[in-house]
Amino acid sequence: MIVLGDSLTEGYGVSKDSAFPAILEEKIKASGKNWTVVNAGVTGSTTASAVSRLKWLLRAKPDAVLVILGGNDGLRGIKVVESQKNLSAAIEMIQKEKKKVILGGLYMPPNYGLEYTAQFRKMYADLAKKYSVPLIPFILEKVAGDPNFNQSDGIHPNEKGHKIIAETIFSSLKEYL
Repeated sequence: MIVLGDSLTEGYGVSKDSAFPAILEEKIKASGKNWTVVNAGVTGSTTASAVSRLKWLLRAKPDAVLVILGGNDGLRGIKVVESQKNLSAAIEMIQKEKKKVILGGLYMPPNYGLEYTAQFRKMYADLAKKYSVPLIPFILEKVAGDPNFNQSDGIHPNEKGHKIIAETIFSSLKEYL
């Protein structure tokens, strides 16, 4: 499984072994499935880079791709319609290769305005419905906004936060593995 993401996936500020993709792989293997989880997180990535990155990543012939992009789009105030268009193209590319797609949702903080945050949140549900793909509604559930689980920047999870994210994702994914 490839996890296509940004700094949250990459594990900004923590070791690669402490980032959620590595922990997720441990959880999957402990459940009796011999899956490898590839961390394809790149700090600063937006949805605009998804298709070009996938052209390279899909050469590895993964069984599944977990797409967790959009956070940097939102933080930069990119129009939701643009992010949705980019994510649609990525999902279509993965599905064309007959690979399983799982979508990981993100939320924007309330200071971006009620309308924008609502549209942003809805984007993931709309995409999941349109393409009939599983959705993890909010990968940062129980982590976002809690200083116990985030680094001092308040954005990037610490090691404890990554453990919670891995559990959230594994709980949602285990039926699809």
